[in-house]
Amino acid sequence: MGTRHTDSEGESRVGLPAAEPEPAPGPEPRETPEEPSTRTPAWARRTARAWRHRRLRLPKRIALALALVLLLPLLAAGVALRVNYAGDPAAGTQTRNRDALWMGHAWVDGRKRDADVKALAKRLRGTGIRDLYVHAGPLEHDGTLPGSAHPRARWLVDAVHRELPGVRVQAWLGDKLASEGPAGLRLERAATRTAVVGSTRQILAAGFDGVHFDLEPLHSGDRDYLSLLDDLRGVTRSAHVQLSVAAHQIDPLPAANAIRGALSGHPKWWSQSYFGQVARRVDQIAVMSYDTAMPLESLYGGYVAQQTSLALEVTPESTDLLMGLPFYYEDNLSHHGSAETVAAAVRGTRLGLSRTDRDRENFGVALYVDFAARESDWTAYRKGWLP
Repeated sequence: MGTRHTDSEGESRVGLPAAEPEPAPGPEPRETPEEPSTRTPAWARRTARAWRHRRLRLPKRIALALALVLLLPLLAAGVALRVNYAGDPAAGTQTRNRDALWMGHAWVDGRKRDADVKALAKRLRGTGIRDLYVHAGPLEHDGTLPGSAHPRARWLVDAVHRELPGVRVQAWLGDKLASEGPAGLRLERAATRTAVVGSTRQILAAGFDGVHFDLEPLHSGDRDYLSLLDDLRGVTRSAHVQLSVAAHQIDPLPAANAIRGALSGHPKWWSQSYFGQVARRVDQIAVMSYDTAMPLESLYGGYVAQQTSLALEVTPESTDLLMGLPFYYEDNLSHHGSAETVAAAVRGTRLGLSRTDRDRENFGVALYVDFAARESDWTAYRKGWLP
């Protein structure tokens, strides 16, 4: 609280001529308190004095140094991503007719009918979409797959082949892994991997043109996953169908994944080397290049351009590389809908392709996901990716 000032009474006037009468006292001036905005709270003054104490000089310098160590790399990364989004994509960096669409479970559980397939065919004609990843699971934690999970699988495959000749229908299978908690599928168990292989044979017997796996959270360097892919490749090759996987993003900075994992217990990225090991074992690999937490559209687009380049560098030319497009809108800590737009993802994909391997033929985009897509998403895909 500030100090209020009060005027004291005037002293008697000594030494004046006796005949001269004492002037009548006028009214005393009113007290004028300080304006509230000019007062400084006592706690603030105490804090300021403590902060200026000589004993805090070293701690303050250390705190400043740590802030710079943390903020400068982030600032530099942001500038690099913004620069990565600059320029124009090269001519011809558009669809190679190898795009894909993730589709929900309603297509195989009885909720969809012939009219829905006809509407889907009308939507997809003239696009570059060649593969449909239709959710036909999930797997049980022991790797098995209930036959009741996809009762209309054969109907869907036949209907799509009839309405969209040349378009493949792949079974999208997945489950939560027990990599960060007690519950989930455990790839380290040989019996579980054997069961997943058996589930793959089962789903292919239902008529699907391939199988698409999405197992999360899958940590970089997981050797059991590579072993599973080796076993699955034998099954799909003998059946002459596709083996496809959804892939985590690639570590954008040295040691970024290790630091995030140590701080949060939830590693986000794969190393570029591990991404390449996965890509060499499959026919298609689709990068889940969304849920990036980027706050601005330009930063997100630059990030997708970087991810495209990193993936192209280690993906064999014989493997289809697909970059994911966010066909949905959310606004949370991991996904800012105003930043993660289809337009930015398409432009970033084209920029990365232009700079790294513009003539790559086995390349495309994958749209996630049909039931959340808005008309504006389809428009942005057509406008930015189709010739």
